[in-house]
Amino acid sequence: MSFKVEDLEKKNMKKLIIEATAEEFEAAMEKAYHKNKGKISVQGFRKGKAPRAIIEKMYGAGIFYEDAANEIIPDAYEKAAQECGLDIVSRPEIDVEQIEKGKTFIFTAEFAVKPEVVLGTYKGVEVEKAVIVVTEEEIAAELDKVREQNSRMLTVEDRPVQNGDIATIDYEGFCDGVAFEGGKGEDHALTIGSHSFIDTFEDQLIGKNIGEEVEVNVTFPEEYHSEELSGKPALFKVTVKGIKCKELPELDDEFAQEASEFDTLDEYKEDIKSGLVEKKEKEAKTKKEDAVMDKVIEAATMDIPEAMITTTKGQMAEEFAQRLQMQGLSMEQYMQFTGLTANKFMDTLQPQALKRIQFRLVLEAIVKAEGIITSDDEIEAEYKKMADEYKMDVEKIKEIIGEKEKEQMKMDLAVQKAIDLVTEAAVEA
Repeated sequence: MSFKVEDLEKKNMKKLIIEATAEEFEAAMEKAYHKNKGKISVQGFRKGKAPRAIIEKMYGAGIFYEDAANEIIPDAYEKAAQECGLDIVSRPEIDVEQIEKGKTFIFTAEFAVKPEVVLGTYKGVEVEKAVIVVTEEEIAAELDKVREQNSRMLTVEDRPVQNGDIATIDYEGFCDGVAFEGGKGEDHALTIGSHSFIDTFEDQLIGKNIGEEVEVNVTFPEEYHSEELSGKPALFKVTVKGIKCKELPELDDEFAQEASEFDTLDEYKEDIKSGLVEKKEKEAKTKKEDAVMDKVIEAATMDIPEAMITTTKGQMAEEFAQRLQMQGLSMEQYMQFTGLTANKFMDTLQPQALKRIQFRLVLEAIVKAEGIITSDDEIEAEYKKMADEYKMDVEKIKEIIGEKEKEQMKMDLAVQKAIDLVTEAAVEA
């Protein structure tokens, strides 16, 4: 295998021209034959027993080209990418230039390389000073959350539905007089005021009594995921079967004793206030870092290739899909709920992807400019942190982490130091 590098017209884009010898291609063809011969029927031979020459005569030598190419390309590209010494920052765009039995196999890989960053001012940038204030209303809101958690449900029999109640209902929806799919439910617990049902559905149940049958008129939103119902009026026949309401505990010392480790409500409030102050301080720190980095990025110059942005968008989409999966949702379901197409979803990631790239490139440039390094002790501390997090032995973590991942870890820690450096050097006004 041999290769050469070419510059492309677009800045920070390169092309690798990679060649595998005729012998290497022949070996790949032979592997492709053994992989596929059991799937190919040839008259006069049992399945899987037909010689390669017979198969190629019947179907053409090209029958094995695709699998042979797929056998060569990944390893050949990986080897060339490592040996060329370029800092590749995008997925390669592969194109086969020559594929023919008995000849050299040639393919190209186009990709983006890490752009050069010219730093502007990154020390002493001016940002707005954060003022940490916790109001009585915020403390009360926190207390209300705890009261909600400690509430109990009461069955209501002597009054109609009110806002905030949980109404148990049967319902069936009709559009143009015809029941539609997914529009029927029984014993559904609906929190009035939650706006979980479309339009004014919940509002029209207020004032209705248990056992009462109600006709609820609504209009589906234009962006509704079902095209058959999008923007159309509908009638729901609803029966109120039961009403429940929440009873919240009184705000007093007894409540504080049950909900916390404190004896009095005043002590509990002070603890809540301290927690809110700590939370706001962390938020202010993050906001300051973001504000500082926005100005540092604005002062820097770099030419980011589109292929790098496309690759980052793909990574972000994969991360998002993984988070959805942890919540029990698929990307298909998310697209259905939001009405987004795959292309529109990727478009929404464009600004975030660009910001992520700029953020990292500038910080890595600061690491280089300041000579920031990560010590062996800091790496050991990171190993220990990971071991604690995953409940594994430190030595096992070291076995799992390869040299490439270790270098990435070193840079990640150095980048965090760069963030701390520019944030601490910022001027608050």
